[in-house]
Amino acid sequence: MTPTIVLVHGAFAESSSWDTVVDLLLDAGHPVIAAANPLRSGAVMSNVPADAGDIVWLVYADSFAPQAGESCFALPGKFPGGTLGETTVRPVPRSDGATDLFITVDRFHELFCADVPAAQAARMALTERPATQEALIEPSGERSLRKEVPSQAIAVSQSEATARLILEAAASRVAV
Repeated sequence: MTPTIVLVHGAFAESSSWDTVVDLLLDAGHPVIAAANPLRSGAVMSNVPADAGDIVWLVYADSFAPQAGESCFALPGKFPGGTLGETTVRPVPRSDGATDLFITVDRFHELFCADVPAAQAARMALTERPATQEALIEPSGERSLRKEVPSQAIAVSQSEATARLILEAAASRVAV
């Protein structure tokens, strides 16, 4: 049976951010799903239990790969080049006590999607799916799925939020 490729977005994005990739994969004959990430954090796939399904490979695309106990929000401070932090996000309290974090509109293009045209970035800023502060500061679990199934990391964007050095550090943590 041909495996289904499941694309999971990270923080500050939503499933339509995979539209171009979905089109390419479908055109090549691959079954694909671009799943909405209800937890809204980039570390979600790291913490999926190995027995959650028939998972054959992980690819971290412009994604953090926190070690056990690390949070995604702390990683930019550990590596030079990251600018996402308290001065570049806008907190919005929610009625359930959690806090949504939005990248400030004036910095969205350069921080999050510097590799897309300005008009597309403006649209993305207006449809941004916020990350929850709680998800970003929660430490990654002790048992990482990437240590149990083949995994790789790719760095393709030019955004400051996931600065090249942070992505290279993530890639060094992910073994094929």
